[in-house]
Parts: sequence; C-alpha cells; structure tokens
Amino acid sequence: MGKKRIVTTEGKEGEVKNTSQTSKSARKKVDSAILHVQSTYNNTKLILTDKKGGALAWSSSGSLGFKGAKKGTPFAAAKVGETLAVKAQEYGVKEIDVVVRGVGSGRESGIRGFISKGINIARITDATPVPFNGPKPKKPRRV
Repeated sequence: MGKKRIVTTEGKEGEVKNTSQTSKSARKKVDSAILHVQSTYNNTKLILTDKKGGALAWSSSGSLGFKGAKKGTPFAAAKVGETLAVKAQEYGVKEIDVVVRGVGSGRESGIRGFISKGINIARITDATPVPFNGPKPKKPRRV
C-alpha cells in the first residue's frame, strides 16, 4: 500500500497523498512460457514458468477456496486455469508450452480455462510418471 502522508498547501488543508512507488510495469516481460499442469484425483495445480524453469505464477483449486472432493473436479481446474491466465497476461505471455502430469480429471479443463483468455499453445507434452515394474502384487488369498 505504501505510506500515506498529509500534504499541507495553501488553501488545501489535510489532503492525503499516496507515496507508493511500485507499479505493474516493474514485472519482467516474458513472450513465451511453460505451463505445468499437475492433476491428481484430489487437486489440480498449475504453475507458470519461464523457459529456464523459474516460476512466475501459480494457482491451485485449493487456493481458490474449493474444499474436499470439489478440488479434484474439472470445474475447479477450469477456474484455476482462468485465474492463472489473468496473471500470465500481466507478464505479457503470448504463447505457452504445456507439460501435463497426473491422471486426474482436471487435465484438459485446466488447459481449456487457460486458453479461454486468448493465449496460444505451441506444444502439449504428457510427462505423467509411469512405473517400470511397480509394486509387488498381493499374495493369493488362502481359504
């Protein structure tokens, strides 16, 4: 917010002036970025990074106020995508590459919510971790 001080001039007594010096133009401008979508059964997280991998902005369905089982829904993921797209427009992002991880229901709808604000997609990559062998199965039940 910045400090406020009272400016006294002739004729104008008690006028309040805001002295904060920060502005939105202080953020760095990024033309292309990477959108990481992590979708689980319980939550959906979206992280916007630059090409080197440094995080610019993030959002999740839990941070938007969804609780419990509603966090894993496609509707919540779409809302997360929309809010992150607004943050991306402040950075001047025009084009994104998408990296999707996880098996949740918010994979596509998170990306669709992001596209709805007018940002183009160059590439979509699926980086869901798949086990090579996996855990050992249970022994057969003896009756």
